[in-house]
Amino acid sequence: MDFVRDESPQMEMDIIDFLRSDDFSFLYLIKPVLYTIVIIYLIKKIVADNIFYHKSKTISNVNNKLYNLNEIFEDIKTNTEKNIGESTALKNGNIPSICPMTGVAIVAEGIPSMTKPELIKVIEKTEKSQQYWKQSTTIKDRVAVLQTIYDYLLANQEDIVKICSLDSGKLAVDASLGEILVSFEKLKWTINNAEKILKTSSASASSEHLFMKLYKGTKVQYEPLGLVSAVVSWNYPFHNLLNPIIPAIVTGNGVIVKCSEQVIFSSSIFMNIFKEALIIHGHDPELINLFYCLPPSPTNSDDVCDYFTKCSKFKHLTFIGSKQVASKILKNLADVIIPNVMELGGKDCFIVLDSWTDIEMISSIIMRGTFQSSGQNCIGIERVIIQPKNYSALTELLHQRIKTMKIGSDLFSEESVDIGAMISDNRFDRLEFLVQDAIKNGAKLLNGGKRYNHPDYPNGFYFEPTLLIDVNEKCLIAHEEVFGPILCCFKGDSNIQNLIKQANSDDFGLGSSIFGSDEKILNHIADNLETGNVALNDFATYYPSNLPFGGYPGKSGYGKFGGSDGLLGLTNQKSISYNKLSMLKTKIPGKIDYPIKNNRSAWWFIKNLNLLSYAGTNADRIKAIFNLCRDKK
Repeated sequence: MDFVRDESPQMEMDIIDFLRSDDFSFLYLIKPVLYTIVIIYLIKKIVADNIFYHKSKTISNVNNKLYNLNEIFEDIKTNTEKNIGESTALKNGNIPSICPMTGVAIVAEGIPSMTKPELIKVIEKTEKSQQYWKQSTTIKDRVAVLQTIYDYLLANQEDIVKICSLDSGKLAVDASLGEILVSFEKLKWTINNAEKILKTSSASASSEHLFMKLYKGTKVQYEPLGLVSAVVSWNYPFHNLLNPIIPAIVTGNGVIVKCSEQVIFSSSIFMNIFKEALIIHGHDPELINLFYCLPPSPTNSDDVCDYFTKCSKFKHLTFIGSKQVASKILKNLADVIIPNVMELGGKDCFIVLDSWTDIEMISSIIMRGTFQSSGQNCIGIERVIIQPKNYSALTELLHQRIKTMKIGSDLFSEESVDIGAMISDNRFDRLEFLVQDAIKNGAKLLNGGKRYNHPDYPNGFYFEPTLLIDVNEKCLIAHEEVFGPILCCFKGDSNIQNLIKQANSDDFGLGSSIFGSDEKILNHIADNLETGNVALNDFATYYPSNLPFGGYPGKSGYGKFGGSDGLLGLTNQKSISYNKLSMLKTKIPGKIDYPIKNNRSAWWFIKNLNLLSYAGTNADRIKAIFNLCRDKK
């Protein structure tokens, strides 16, 4: 990673690797001193971490409270009937719950969709709980709840990964990276920094006014907004659910999260875990709640989804999803006028400059960034733009490596696999069409390009890892978010300015990466990319939780979550001014007090008072004093 923070485990490893390096053998004499410093630093870190650890309370294993997971795993292993229970679920008005790896129902009868009356009750309960939470807890109390979730996650990674894999189709390694690692980072950063960020702040100077500086003070209080909401996508069911809960509860808010109807099974279990953390600390679990429903359709005209985004009880909304859905939500929000954050996906460019030399290394980064979770990542790599020097060698290496990738499930098999299932087969027709359209417009298909019929899981939702090279602006796939395991390579222009235009040519602007050896050129490109996030000689800008995260306005949404911006965005920032000295009172000068006796005199007084307070030279200030002494009649 190309960032440094005191809390970062990466920094600790970088320091140790540096000290072990043969390239720095000349430091032999001072190495003992450096080792001592590192050891002291690590001990301090361990002690600081343990302070939180000893204050936390342990959650009992709650995974089996809603469903018998062992029975579910066994049923899915042995059942081969396609989408069993799906038609029954829809007929009964329930939501199908399907395992993408096998196409078999997780919950045979489906999950009942929440109704509008049920949602109204949930809103009332959460709102009531938030009022008590706001008044009765300190930031330390709230952080203690997060620490308990953190400890549970630490002790139960494997179970959480299995549930994520079962419900979303991803491999265990994809879940560990995209669900667990980023959740650890978000929790730890918030635990370590929330109190400092949210404490009442005092301005060093109250005003630029000469006299107000002397006796006026100011401060900013960060107060809870009240009840907030989030609408999140299905691609990372654990992290996407936890991500809005962390900042909401630590800032004193209550939160209701609408999960995707495709991952209700896992989301229900995870919400139960988070509620348990509140319970063991003596708090009301109704502070956080889950909402889910069938999306509107010709056969389902229920307005419960609209009601959720129109409800005036909510004081903030965070949305993660597509532009099309965001447009509908924003129309609803126009009636209630509340602050919101819109993270609307991306088509991230990955630029490889001629100056980059390590082709093997960069091929690994490209493949992980493209095929992680079968390409279903809002900040995944969608456009690899390679300058001429590296184009042939890199595309050939990618071609050979993709040939070796194995498709399947590591949840029901011990066989080593590289890429798992997609969430459903709903987009397979579109993905195949985009591949064929690219070929018609000059692109070359080197790998994959179609759905995959797995011999062991014939009803699973698998798509071949795909490589298209020579993709150009005529291809639809160059402009449409793929959200699938398709790697698109573009020939990058040798001219840097043209290369920047090429990178900015799409309608998205979430993340980007640039690889090269010339720091000046790297920074120049970064400064001119229309994206919300840029990584230099690195990937995964989402990981460091101290950074604000969001898209480029007008392309991939607006607003930020993550870092201090994410916390403060969920607060009412109340500005307060006061007298530093109680004996000094702010009075209205007689010349401008109502009724005004002489308008000319009042204007003369204010004019010279402004000069005295804000004039750039002492001569002007002295002149203003003389003018104030003589009244302008």
